[in-house]
Amino acid sequence: MSLLPEMTDIVERHAQELDTVHPVPGLGLYRSDEPTLMVGAAYRPMLCLVVSGAKQTLLGERLFTYGKGDCLVVSAELPVCGSVTEAPYRAVSVDLDPATVSRIMLENGEAEIAEQAPPSGIQLGPLPEDLLDPIARLVRLMDRQREIPVMAPMIQRELIWRLLNSAHGPTLRQIGSGASRLAGVAKTIRWVRAHFAEPMRVEDLADMAGMSLSTFHRHFRTVTTMSPLQFQKHVRLQEARARLLAGGEGAAQAGFAVGYDSASQFSREYARQFGAPPARDAVRMRQGLVAAS
Repeated sequence: MSLLPEMTDIVERHAQELDTVHPVPGLGLYRSDEPTLMVGAAYRPMLCLVVSGAKQTLLGERLFTYGKGDCLVVSAELPVCGSVTEAPYRAVSVDLDPATVSRIMLENGEAEIAEQAPPSGIQLGPLPEDLLDPIARLVRLMDRQREIPVMAPMIQRELIWRLLNSAHGPTLRQIGSGASRLAGVAKTIRWVRAHFAEPMRVEDLADMAGMSLSTFHRHFRTVTTMSPLQFQKHVRLQEARARLLAGGEGAAQAGFAVGYDSASQFSREYARQFGAPPARDAVRMRQGLVAAS
């Protein structure tokens, strides 16, 4: 892991703001100089490497704790909560585009994969040394921006190829195969995230995924750690929390906006999820943000 200090330095210099737009397509740089509150986020298919500090991510009721040298591979669009537990925290991410993964699989003669259960939506472990090198070269392009148009696509292809030939290969093959079980579950995840405030029938989601109801339940829980109804509730509560933090809406109004019919049920489930009723949690989050700034 001798490349981590160099990558930490580059992230330190270029990730000055949370919403910084980076010139390398598909590359994300993250920094936090203090531990943070647990806040909601939407993960997409990607690889994330921690180069300093530590973080924890909550998916449903499953907690992932990871630090320097660990990588997180995300196989689908997932609503999570995360907090920095050890600072200074620096990390990089690389998007895993399903179309690119598919093309590389085809070039390798992997036109089809055996039908199998999808992997868990998040896989965590130390990053192999041969995967660290292409990530480091991709991050170095932040200081060599003239090289980005030529070098970035080649490095990203190399990284995906190495991932396909690593312990994360089964996850990437599921991402790259449009006929895989993961593709069906991912399709329903995208639908729920886009239509979270609408009534939902699990039978319709199973049809959308092309699975029987029992098979869909089993695979959906494997990927997300939640049932479809729990997942919808999780997305609704995260959206309500973001609305409350932004201000301008009361608790009942936020609850109705995300699909709840009962203000009391919304307040009860919100407190169970975040540890405090909506109004009190919003005050606590704002105070935490002020203290951090």
